Amino acid sequence: MDIGLLSIAMSQGKVQQQASISVIKHAMGNAEQQGEAIQKLIESTDLQHQANHI
Repeated sequence: MDIGLLSIAMSQGKVQQQASISVIKHAMGNAEQQGEAIQKLIESTDLQHQANHI
């Protein structure tokens, strides 16, 4: 493999890695938002209080 092809392959690998990281960050942000929403829901329904009295 010549240096030009190696450079292209390495560049493509870096772009793919950056895209994967971007997707993971997006998914983590969504998961965090969903977790916060669930926490608010639990607090609003006072499930924690009810669980303590079982």
